[in-house]
Amino acid sequence: MTSDHILGDLTWTDVRDTTRIVLIPVGSLEQHGPHLPLDTDTRIATSLAEHVCELREDLVLGPALTVGASGEHAGFEGTLSIGTDALTTVLVELARSADAFRGVVFVNGHGGNRDALLAARAILHHEGRIVVAWSPSIPGGDAHAGHTETSILLAIDPDCVRVEAIEVGATAPLNELLEDLQAGGVKSRSANGVLGDPTTATAEHGNEIVITLVADLARTIDKVFTQ
Repeated sequence: MTSDHILGDLTWTDVRDTTRIVLIPVGSLEQHGPHLPLDTDTRIATSLAEHVCELREDLVLGPALTVGASGEHAGFEGTLSIGTDALTTVLVELARSADAFRGVVFVNGHGGNRDALLAARAILHHEGRIVVAWSPSIPGGDAHAGHTETSILLAIDPDCVRVEAIEVGATAPLNELLEDLQAGGVKSRSANGVLGDPTTATAEHGNEIVITLVADLARTIDKVFTQ
C-alpha cells in the first residue's frame, strides 16, 4: 500500500480540503491459544483495511485501536482489556475528532468489540456523522484461534504462527458454549484458549476467507459512500 493511503505518513495540509474516508482497524490484545500472537485480531483488521484501501483512491488507513473489550479472555496471561464502556467512549471521541474526513469506517477484528461499536455508531449517527461499524461474518467459521483465524494468519502473516504449538481446543459449536463463556469466560471451557480445531488450518483457505471479507467490506463502503 502506498504512503498516500496511510494517514500517519501524510501532513495536515495533505488532508485539508479532501473528501477522504478514514478506516480505523479495531482489534484486541488477548490470548489466541499457544500458537497465535496476542494481537491476532489487530493484525487481521489492519490487513483487511489495507487491502480495501487499495481499491479506492478516497480511502486512507488510520491508526489501529490495539486494545479492545476482551473481558472473556481474562485469566490468560497477556490479555489486556479496556471494556465495552471505555471502548465505546474511545470510538465516539475518535470519530468526533475526524471532521476532516467524509466519514469513518471502523474495521473490527474482535467479536467482543461489537457491543461498543454498535453503541458508538448509534451515538454518532444521532449526531449526524457518517460512520460504518463493520465486523466480519464467516459462515461455518469456528469461534476463536481455531481453523478460521489460524488459516487467516497463515495467509497474511505466516511467520507469526507457531505451527509447532498448534493444538485442538474446545470444538463444540459456539451456541453450545455461549452460556458458559458468558458466565465464566473462555477459560471455563478451554484450558488452552482455543475454541475450534486449528490443526486443519491452511494458508489457501485463509486467502479465500480474506478475499471474501475484503469484498464484503468494500461493498459495505460502496453502499454507504456511493450515493
